[in-house]
Amino acid sequence: QVQLVESGGGLVQPGGSLRLSCAASGSIFSIKTMAWYRQTPGKQRELVASIHNGGTTNYADSVKGRFTISRDSAKNTMYLQMNSLRPEDTAVYYCYAQNPFQYWGQGTQVTVSS
Repeated sequence: QVQLVESGGGLVQPGGSLRLSCAASGSIFSIKTMAWYRQTPGKQRELVASIHNGGTTNYADSVKGRFTISRDSAKNTMYLQMNSLRPEDTAVYYCYAQNPFQYWGQGTQVTVSS
């Protein structure tokens, strides 16, 4: 079992920055992939960014060059640095881990609005 807890969401103006954190606990030694997803009402959850063992990262085209995913193994924590935020980035952001079972956090709201 893996437990995931997100933090760092909130309200920010367009062009601003936020950093999301995802603290992992439990059987974290077996985690092979972690990722951030986001979801808005009426839409499917979409992949924002992923990071794999070895450090390989992938990003959705909509966030490339603005968001950075990272993982601190010593702290068992994954981050999503979000810069140049846009209103269309508004969503609930979810932390995801796979070992190979899939685990989800409870989500954190990010609102980009003036």
